[in-house]
Amino acid sequence: MQLFDWIVLIVTLLFIVIYGAWKTKGSKNVEDYILGGNETPWYTVGLSVMATQASAITFLSTPGQAYHDGMGFVQFYFGLPIAMIIISLTFIPIYHKFKVYTAYEYLEKRFDLKTRSLAALLFLFQRGLGTGLTIYAPAIILSALFGWNLTFMNIIIGVLVIIYTFSGGTKAVNVTQKQQMFVIMSGMFITFFLILHFLPNDMTFSNALHIAGANDKMNIVNFSTDPEEKYTFWSGITGGFFLALAYFGTDQSQVGRYLSGKSVRESQMGLIMNGLLKVPMQFFILLTGVMVFVFFQFNPVPLNFNPNNKITVEKTKYKDEYHGLENQLNELSEDKKVINLLYIDQLNQDYDNPILRKELIAISTKEKDLRERAKEIILKANKNSETNDKDYVFFHFILHYLPKGLIGLLLAVILSAAMSSTASGLNALASTTAIDIYKRNVSEEKTEKHYLNATKFFTLFWGIVAILFACIATLFENLIQLVNIIGSIFYGTVLGVFLVGFYIKYIKAKAIFYSAIISQITIFIIYYFAIYIHPSGHEKLGYLWLNFIGAMQTIILSLVLQWTLFRKQNN
Repeated sequence: MQLFDWIVLIVTLLFIVIYGAWKTKGSKNVEDYILGGNETPWYTVGLSVMATQASAITFLSTPGQAYHDGMGFVQFYFGLPIAMIIISLTFIPIYHKFKVYTAYEYLEKRFDLKTRSLAALLFLFQRGLGTGLTIYAPAIILSALFGWNLTFMNIIIGVLVIIYTFSGGTKAVNVTQKQQMFVIMSGMFITFFLILHFLPNDMTFSNALHIAGANDKMNIVNFSTDPEEKYTFWSGITGGFFLALAYFGTDQSQVGRYLSGKSVRESQMGLIMNGLLKVPMQFFILLTGVMVFVFFQFNPVPLNFNPNNKITVEKTKYKDEYHGLENQLNELSEDKKVINLLYIDQLNQDYDNPILRKELIAISTKEKDLRERAKEIILKANKNSETNDKDYVFFHFILHYLPKGLIGLLLAVILSAAMSSTASGLNALASTTAIDIYKRNVSEEKTEKHYLNATKFFTLFWGIVAILFACIATLFENLIQLVNIIGSIFYGTVLGVFLVGFYIKYIKAKAIFYSAIISQITIFIIYYFAIYIHPSGHEKLGYLWLNFIGAMQTIILSLVLQWTLFRKQNN
């Protein structure tokens, strides 16, 4: 990185932190700190909701996901717009009617304290893990690429977020997320158009899409009914729908964003804005990853995008074998470039040459084979190495091909996204701990200032917990999948509790409490045996289905228990 990149990066991040702390200092009470004084306009609600979900993991993993697997991941978001409509029509009016600080406060009004506490604890556990990951994701990549100390990076990112979140609460989160979304989307648009500019001169955007399609990267919709397929139209419209309904409707990190709206209508408009823009935004980020793939059809590409893996191999007896594969890849890259240029020339003459398409597919297959052989060597060199390099693809492009200044901007994009999601997570964790756990279980009356200070303390506490978790976390197959898997394990059960509360008045507290416990235990068992340790090495169930199963199971079990064991019992 050049000096100019450092200036862009540091100035951008310091501006966000200082502006957020200065603009929102001096909360007078808990309502002001948690709900932002109910002064947030609809467009800020919408941007804040989008920024909360668009973590650094989105911009690290999604382009790499598209590079390796194509556009199919967009199906994950197909159920989101429908979920936004349902939340706007049902969830928001109910939350505002009961004047709740957190989503779980409603559950005590509808059921009892046990149910509220159970839902709050499930949230605290999974969001605590998720918030740690939003810090860890950019830290692990930056440390690998620049040689920076991982623990130091985790602490720096965490402390920056704690400063303004501790100072201003929800208002600080909302204010800073507007700047963060501007930085994020500006950086992504500039990068996308630069990729197109870097492609060969006679190559049109249509040609680029043809090359991506020939390499099986443009399969946007998959109507397969195979439950082993992770991303299909059906898993997106059902499992993805239930995940979005749970995340935006019951996760305090999102509920807190729209509870701060000026009115029910302002909150609803903010969520509808998210529903309209979220799928196109994710489509665009995936398309950027596909364009990175097209770019590398004409430029040298490493055997493995994680630079640490090559460093590891270089220190072992396997380095010559690895160099041999690198030489084969370089030769293959030259052939790939020639064939792609010929293919473009044919396309410019309005002829999609099937023979050249077959040659492109054959070269792609050979390249995948070389990469798999390289992974085997990396594991022989160090069995603990993380061979999956999806999270490093986009950063490799940024560092090696973007002009100076833009590298700093893209790093600011990644860190801004990390700070955005982490701030929302900390704010939600602190609010839930203070209101649903601490305040509800303190017997003696305390002042507003006491609870305000308690909420600030819990912000600091969860910030430290998130940093500690980030310091001990390990890479998974793909960071964006890990975050969604953690959510899918817990969200279904919690969503089932809320859906019963909203729509099935017949079911009482004991039935829903015990059905939620049984359902959550069952989801753990299903995940362990069908997804985590399946003997074949392949998942027998796409993780998105856990959201659907958890919600339906909770609802059905609560009906059965209410009709049988608790038929004559009242709250």
